Amino acid sequence: MALPALTTVPTAGHDGASPVLQAYVSRPSGEGPWPGVVVVHEAFGLDEVTCRQADRLAAAGYLAVAVDLFSAGGARRCLVSTFRALFAGQGRAFVDIEATRAWTAAREDCTGIVGSIGFCMGGGFALLTASRGFDAASVNYGQLPKDLDAALEGACPIVGSFGAKDPSLKGAATTLDDALARAGVPHDVKEYPGAGHSFMNDAPVGPKVLRPLMRVGGLVPHPAAAEDAWRRIEDFFGTHLR
Repeated sequence: MALPALTTVPTAGHDGASPVLQAYVSRPSGEGPWPGVVVVHEAFGLDEVTCRQADRLAAAGYLAVAVDLFSAGGARRCLVSTFRALFAGQGRAFVDIEATRAWTAAREDCTGIVGSIGFCMGGGFALLTASRGFDAASVNYGQLPKDLDAALEGACPIVGSFGAKDPSLKGAATTLDDALARAGVPHDVKEYPGAGHSFMNDAPVGPKVLRPLMRVGGLVPHPAAAEDAWRRIEDFFGTHLR
């Protein structure tokens, strides 16, 4: 399936260039303005699953903008550099997320209040940008930085969801919950016993050749856990973005 039509977001690269940055914009029905939410995709890139996640947020009353962090050349050209930025806490991806946040906040159909939500790789970015102008953040099975306490200084309220069967994030929910409590950040973190990584996806993602391995690794949808996580996210955003 092809992606829906994308919108160009004005941005300037950290190296002074002016790269193309695209995003999928999903608007609620009726008249705005609405709070905005920047949606950050998984490692496989902006896909139909991410667009449906944006549509779900729009149905809940948010101006959802799903940014394509691989706009400059797709996953093959951008994946490694994007992960390098994530681990370094700086780089092109952070420039693009900030450009999307600022563009969303300045739109006439936005109230100027903007949250973020990220999944997998995007969850890591949602966590690291929680202190960079956002009003609330949803971190879904995102990697925790080495210096978590420093990353949470000045952070906005955070809602987090993790799967207990995710071998790459053992203990991450408890670690994040404890750190948020120390930092005095309003939060809601939950680990789902039957869920693994990427459990909030409503369909398999990534290259078809890799999907059997992903199933073995537990990277499959878990509808019951996903529905509860979405309920918590919508309640949390309702408190902090409205």
